[in-house]
Amino acid sequence: MQFLIAFFENDKKKKEFKKQLRNVLGFSPVDISLYQTALSHRSVREGADENNERLEFLGDAVLSSIIAHYLFRKYPYKGEGFLTEMRSKMVNRQKLNEIALKMGLKKITFYNKFDNALKISQIFGNTLEALIGAVYLDKGYKKTQQWVEKHIIFPHLFTDDLEGIEINIKNKLYGWANKNGKLLAFDTMDEKVENGRRLFTIAAMVDGEVIAQAKGYNKKDASQVAAQLAVEKLGL
Repeated sequence: MQFLIAFFENDKKKKEFKKQLRNVLGFSPVDISLYQTALSHRSVREGADENNERLEFLGDAVLSSIIAHYLFRKYPYKGEGFLTEMRSKMVNRQKLNEIALKMGLKKITFYNKFDNALKISQIFGNTLEALIGAVYLDKGYKKTQQWVEKHIIFPHLFTDDLEGIEINIKNKLYGWANKNGKLLAFDTMDEKVENGRRLFTIAAMVDGEVIAQAKGYNKKDASQVAAQLAVEKLGL
């Protein structure tokens, strides 16, 4: 009897998960196990073949390719420097995390909910990349490209607005600091290997006080995002 109850409860959970996943994706996935892995953080599944870090690695590359192709078509007369800068603005950690939360990924991601640090971290942006990796393996590149454009680029990444963001926001922050006699520095707060890549946490410091911090797979990207967050916090 207990076995039957457990079976039906487990079946009910699977059906509910499929329903939630379909609501996020906008289509019915074929290989559910792929998506379960994509939505599993290493805080609940440590094995490399069980958590989403490998899929995040794949999804990051696929997303970068799709964004590059989209920008190449949208801006036929812009140079490499402009296209590279626009791609960086569109795929930075902070932006992807915001999009993931808006899409409702936090509700269906499997992670240690007792770890308060994870609740406010950027793991959901990483999960979004893993989800893209799962869609790619499940549906192929063309379908993934269409899905990313429909569900990520068009509703969340407004290129006209992104064009207006300063190419180097750090220069603006340094200018403010010099004008107001403040000491501005960007310090590495943490450095670790995640998914086979170095992940840096960079803090924007004003007179020794942390104003904002961000993570990135290189120090330049992380400091750019930290600078953007600092500018917003300071109201510049």
